[in-house]
Amino acid sequence: PVGGSPYVGRLTLVDLAGSERVSWSRPVGEMLEEAKTINKSLLTLGKVIDALADQRPHVPYRDSVLTRLLEDSLGGNCRTTLLVAGSTASRHSEMTLSSLRFATRTQQVRTQARVNYTYSPEELPPLVERL
Repeated sequence: PVGGSPYVGRLTLVDLAGSERVSWSRPVGEMLEEAKTINKSLLTLGKVIDALADQRPHVPYRDSVLTRLLEDSLGGNCRTTLLVAGSTASRHSEMTLSSLRFATRTQQVRTQARVNYTYSPEELPPLVERL
């Protein structure tokens, strides 16, 4: 640590749980609205991953609460790990393939993790003089 400052880190865990197949689960009322919100968030996450993988100048983080919360983890100064759970059951093959395609696309996103230093007021003047 610089100047005796402690290291600080952040761990973010998110369970995306997969998209809501409305035709399969047939939700109504409040559950239908929740399914729509989940699907919108996952669609936006896919758009963010595509933008980051293609290194586009604009990344639509603000299009959903989920992507806004994950902004630092997806395109920031960090290390990010994605775990994908798949099923061997044939009735879930479409969802498993979709998850694996998403994971493959996510592998193309590159971040560079580096240490961010916090300096005390006493440590700043010599650093400013070097500029």
